[in-house]
Amino acid sequence: MKVFRRIRDRGISIRILNIAALCLAVILSVFLFLVVSKTNEYYENSSETTQDMIRARESANDVTKASDYLTEQIRSFAVTGERQYLDDYFNEVNVSMRREKALEALDRISDNTTALNALENAISESKALEKQEYYAARMTIEAFGYSVSDYPEVIREYELTAEDQQLTAENKKKKAVELLFNDKYQEKKEAISSNTKNCLGTLLDELDRLQKDAMEKLRKYVFLEHLLAGILAVTILLVVLVTSILIITPVSKAVALIRDEKDIPVKGAYEMRFLAKTYNLIYNTHVQSKKQLSFEANHDKLTGIYNRRGYDFLLKNTDLETSALMLIDLDKFKEINDRYGHEMGDKVLKKTADAIFSSFRSDDYVCRIGGDEFAVIMLHLGPSLIDLVKMKYEMMSKKLADGSDGIPPITISSGVAFGEYRIGASAWFKNADRALYAAKEAGRNTIRFHKFS
Repeated sequence: MKVFRRIRDRGISIRILNIAALCLAVILSVFLFLVVSKTNEYYENSSETTQDMIRARESANDVTKASDYLTEQIRSFAVTGERQYLDDYFNEVNVSMRREKALEALDRISDNTTALNALENAISESKALEKQEYYAARMTIEAFGYSVSDYPEVIREYELTAEDQQLTAENKKKKAVELLFNDKYQEKKEAISSNTKNCLGTLLDELDRLQKDAMEKLRKYVFLEHLLAGILAVTILLVVLVTSILIITPVSKAVALIRDEKDIPVKGAYEMRFLAKTYNLIYNTHVQSKKQLSFEANHDKLTGIYNRRGYDFLLKNTDLETSALMLIDLDKFKEINDRYGHEMGDKVLKKTADAIFSSFRSDDYVCRIGGDEFAVIMLHLGPSLIDLVKMKYEMMSKKLADGSDGIPPITISSGVAFGEYRIGASAWFKNADRALYAAKEAGRNTIRFHKFS
């Protein structure tokens, strides 16, 4: 205030100072508007590119989901002989056609030929796998004594070999299931997964490159925004102190909104509109960062699967009555840590997580809920598929028993509880835990089912 009194006493008009300050504010506002407009342009382009890449990755994931779904349906048909599973299988092949639609979507969104080729290879492998599935389906139909004429023509075209034709009905059932779980079948599934991962990796690399370019440009403009916004704020403060309360009131309201972590309405004084745009842009960027941190908070850093916090969240949002819970415990894991060290112990945990993840559907949830304790929430799975769950357990055990990769072989014990009417999360977990305890009591390296053991 002493400065203003000295200016007044020397005959310098405060009104002229106000006009000068206002002119400076206008000039700064124009520059800030241009910078904000350019920043918004880069931000929108970056956001649009990111969304396109996310859609492209979703398309690639659809191939995996469709392949896993087909495998699940044909295996379920082979195990149970229920016609609905085969109908669902052909509905995916002929009606839903997620694999073909995913490739078309990726072709529209991205011009990355490497990703497209990898996805085409994955679909080709999936198509090639259908021949083995059709043959297994034909064998299952005859094993259960169904009329082949009631089934799709593509199944009727497959004739069993003379050797398979001589098998008993029970042996046909076993062989049909074996065809869908043998090493040859798994190799093709892994080839599909490998090609899909290559596609996703390529898309991720491209997204990373595009985002780095966009962030470099945005960083420069945001710095310039901050600089201009700072100068503008000082200029506005001078105008507020000398002229009117028209700026003070919006600023007070803006402070309250910032404290409540809300967007500032783009209204009021000219300068405030631009300040609001600047803050809103920075705030929305901050919100996106918080979402990323939320993802990291719910996932285990070592294995990449859901952690205990993520597991608790999933339980709150899962229909427990139509799902099944599998608890998995590594047998004598402490001995591996003591003998080989914690670094090797971490490798065993990663291998276990990969073995569990690859043995279940992409719609199931795999979690690490303790040091060497894992859980799998299997959606829409009831007691009728208990044999299928056993086979998944055997697949995991086989992978973990293979020490050719330099990682010590290990066995696992597992307990499974199926959903019940009005069951709560705590009771559901206790049922699975009792089954796991029964497996350990039985000497470990086995699986037990609550009320079904």
